[in-house]
Amino acid sequence: MDKRNKPRWNCRATAPVAVIRPMAGGAPALQHVLCIATILLAALTLSVTAQESDKRLHADGKGWGLDKAKITDTRLPCVLLIGDSILNGYRSPVIASLAGKAYVDVWVNPYCQSEHYNKLLADVLTVNGPYDVVHFNMGLHGWPKGRIKEGAFEPLTKAYVEVIRQKLPKAKIIWASSTPVTVKGKPTELDPVINANILEQNRMAAKVMAEMNVPVNGFYSLLANKLDLAHGDQFHWKSDAYKILAQAATDSILRELKNR
Repeated sequence: MDKRNKPRWNCRATAPVAVIRPMAGGAPALQHVLCIATILLAALTLSVTAQESDKRLHADGKGWGLDKAKITDTRLPCVLLIGDSILNGYRSPVIASLAGKAYVDVWVNPYCQSEHYNKLLADVLTVNGPYDVVHFNMGLHGWPKGRIKEGAFEPLTKAYVEVIRQKLPKAKIIWASSTPVTVKGKPTELDPVINANILEQNRMAAKVMAEMNVPVNGFYSLLANKLDLAHGDQFHWKSDAYKILAQAATDSILRELKNR
């Protein structure tokens, strides 16, 4: 194919931009059409299928979706934050702390380890970015029995990291552990069942990260002795707790940007 007929992407803009030039005979290249279809499909998937059946696990903020930074200086690095509703709590202070240092895209979603999520991640990274740092967490939506098949947690988590490395071979990756889960209406008490599952999933994820040399942000340990900052609905937290998580995320991101 003539190089002049290849799509030109501005991946750091607020939305993907494609310039399609006709091939000989006036017909657009099939590859161009497929690329645009991929973008539309990814956007549709993000907006339509991001649902959570357990009402306790609501988005606690702006909702589910991918929010992209408006790029005005392409010399600055780009960061992608991925997480569940907890991310909605600390996203704003991270963005503020990195202002003038890096642009931050935020993908808040209700997914847990699955082949579907890994494929969706690949789609998102294909049509967005490129990113210099990816800071991610997933866990609060994976504790209900049956959501993650027995024995699948570690291989699916490993595959998730592999997707990031395949799509963004130069990016630094940081994993954040899931936060504690308390008893509803008794925020200073840990839920004996759900929190036990969270601890086990954190343990398995930490094992994968150690094997894959991925730095860890210990969100769980940061809040384990600060249960008085829990919101009281089991899963979410007060603003002071989110400030703690934001500071940890910001520090780790800046450290990885420095080490690029």
